[in-house]
Amino acid sequence: MLEAEFDQFAREYQEQHAASIRLSGETPDFFARYKIDDVATTLRRAGVKPRRILDFGAGVGNSLGHMRNAFPDAEITLLDPSRESLDIASKRFPGQAAFTHFDGKTIPFAAGSFDLAFAACVFHHIPEDLQVGLLAEIGRVLADGGSFFLFEHNPWNPLTTHAVRNCAFDENAVLINSREMRRRMAEAGLANTRIIYRIFFPRLLARLRPFERFLTKIPVGAQYFAHAVKPAV
Repeated sequence: MLEAEFDQFAREYQEQHAASIRLSGETPDFFARYKIDDVATTLRRAGVKPRRILDFGAGVGNSLGHMRNAFPDAEITLLDPSRESLDIASKRFPGQAAFTHFDGKTIPFAAGSFDLAFAACVFHHIPEDLQVGLLAEIGRVLADGGSFFLFEHNPWNPLTTHAVRNCAFDENAVLINSREMRRRMAEAGLANTRIIYRIFFPRLLARLRPFERFLTKIPVGAQYFAHAVKPAV
């Protein structure tokens, strides 16, 4: 999560992302939107309405527009080690959120500051030796009963691995399978994590996507999300 590494790709992020996922037939916005839709649907079913949201590793703000639509009354904070990315995000969405830089290790907020934390395909960029500590930091800033949704690429999906191999800003990425991610989250104190697999069909087979709700436990989707709820002490 070195600041310089992310800064160098910030201006070209959208174009490089779009090129890397070309085989899916979808745009970066499709992937940003479905994640927020999943979070909003899960929380709505649980009767939860978050007031304070942390977008961890928010980059250039691709999730923010959808997050603002889903949670119009929430206070949203975008957190990232790349000042360049945050500058782009703040110009794309002026006044829509707080844009906060951090050192890549310690989240600069008090314990219990957020009802919802969200990370969209961030952790495969983070050195392994920092991951448990950062997951613990996310747990620390979550309020009791707060939710953490972590989305990641699934290394068992061939289209996903192809996209990562052909993406310049994923040069140093190390994909993490869901079993290992669940273990790391548990080590960080985020236990009882639920894993849901997503995106089984490219756009060419989009008519089959309504059946994906029956496939969420099959570990071949292009991505997955891990959902943990911080227990009340």
